[in-house]
Amino acid sequence: MQKYLYIIIIFFSLVSCYTYQVKKPAPVDPTANNKPVPVKTITVVDNDPIQMKRATELKKAAESQNPDSQQMPASINVQEKLTPNKNVKIDVDGKSYKVIVDRWESDSLVVHPVHNPKKVLKFHKNQINAEKIAEKRFSQPIADIITVVAYAGIGVAVWLLLR
Repeated sequence: MQKYLYIIIIFFSLVSCYTYQVKKPAPVDPTANNKPVPVKTITVVDNDPIQMKRATELKKAAESQNPDSQQMPASINVQEKLTPNKNVKIDVDGKSYKVIVDRWESDSLVVHPVHNPKKVLKFHKNQINAEKIAEKRFSQPIADIITVVAYAGIGVAVWLLLR
């Protein structure tokens, strides 16, 4: 019984309410800044090949000008995401690092590992995978689970003492 109690105490001392979470980009509103594109209608008379060719060219031009037809994904700026004193988990050339951002020197990011402030690492902004930048945040569900388990453990301990 005492062995299990020690295991539970060690487990709770190692659990953290903070997790690294990838911040999802804000959804782009497709109705914002959309201007109606005038559409020209052309009637083709007697299957004239020249008029049919012009009609298809105008249709292609109208489609290329329509912003709804081609949505370009928003580019992720690494320098805006990684500001000084942020605790992040970054993916550099396939390897994951938990670091604290110190500063930007031109196109290079200067960081130090979370538990080793004396070690300095430098990464070029093109080496960093911008889609896998995860910030350290407080996780409310994990905190709630830990709280419920702690209260249950206290209840069991009181019950065992009174029994």
